[in-house]
Amino acid sequence: MKSGTRALILVGGYGTRLRPLTLTTPKPLVEFANKPILLHQIEALVAAGVRQVILAVSYRAEQMEERLKEEALKLGVDLIFSHETEPLGTAGPLALAKETLNASPDPFFVLNSDVICEFPFQQLLEFHRNHGKEGTIVVTKVKEPSKYGVVLYDDVGCIQNFIEKPQEFVSNKINAGIYIFNPSVLNRIEVKPTSIEKEVFPVMAKEKELYALDLTGFWMDIGQPKDFLTGMCLYLDSLRRNHPEKLSTGTGINGDVLVDASAKIGSGCAIGPNVTVGPNVVIEDGVCIKNSTILEGAIIKSHSYLESCIVGWRSTVGRWVRLEGTTVLGEDVIVKDEIYINGGQVLPHKSIAASVPDPQIIM
Repeated sequence: MKSGTRALILVGGYGTRLRPLTLTTPKPLVEFANKPILLHQIEALVAAGVRQVILAVSYRAEQMEERLKEEALKLGVDLIFSHETEPLGTAGPLALAKETLNASPDPFFVLNSDVICEFPFQQLLEFHRNHGKEGTIVVTKVKEPSKYGVVLYDDVGCIQNFIEKPQEFVSNKINAGIYIFNPSVLNRIEVKPTSIEKEVFPVMAKEKELYALDLTGFWMDIGQPKDFLTGMCLYLDSLRRNHPEKLSTGTGINGDVLVDASAKIGSGCAIGPNVTVGPNVVIEDGVCIKNSTILEGAIIKSHSYLESCIVGWRSTVGRWVRLEGTTVLGEDVIVKDEIYINGGQVLPHKSIAASVPDPQIIM
């Protein structure tokens, strides 16, 4: 791959769907399987030969720059921050970064920052070069296409039409939020709030300039807690198939589990299936955890039961606590002993002293 290959990642949103985690950390930096969401994408781009990544940011960019500078050095990738002063949608940021994207005649990648999958960048580039048209979008198969816009294309991948949230079945292939374009696409976009999906793609499709590549393997938009946890299960399953050596094994570990080397786990625990445990987490004796993410520095005290939840950074879960139903604890939350929380979303720095039997936001 030529050194001219670049990528732009859309990281402009406020991450409201992933609250309360995003109240203290920008969404692209929230750890997914013990690594910031954004880093999964950057590493995959670098592995495919990308040497320059533009981050289209509008919100808390300083925090991102600080956190990612070191990582970028390690990976040997040039990170460029493109600042929006107003939200520009999904197409406007391309026009804003026009100078950088136009610097070489090579095609460039564009991706949404919420997407996790086995990124097919190499394959996408080859497919794109072979059909010779202006753009290619990656499509993925979903069970409920009515929640999304579906993509209709012919046998060679040429896109014919897009149908927003179809009420009856026409196709189960949706836009996966990963694209590659020739720089000429920039002539279609101005620096103003524009939707690439609704305003740019239909025109390109009409001109037969847009193709679709089928994604193999799993895909998930992990922008909200329930999908974040589903995506984690799919990611761990993919690790087991492709890099089983990265998964944790040992006493009390059941199924696909990822435990950071600095975490401490007590005796008589049952961890898994589908659990990620971050750095410096302490899990005391007799704890049971399933389908959950425990973020850095959290403490889970003895005999607690956690299922389908995300425990925020440096939070403490007391003894004999039960958390379930997609409960999310923000950063630095304290749950007192013997509490039950079902589907609670607890804002940062709170202390919970009474049970929460019904799903709700706890301010």
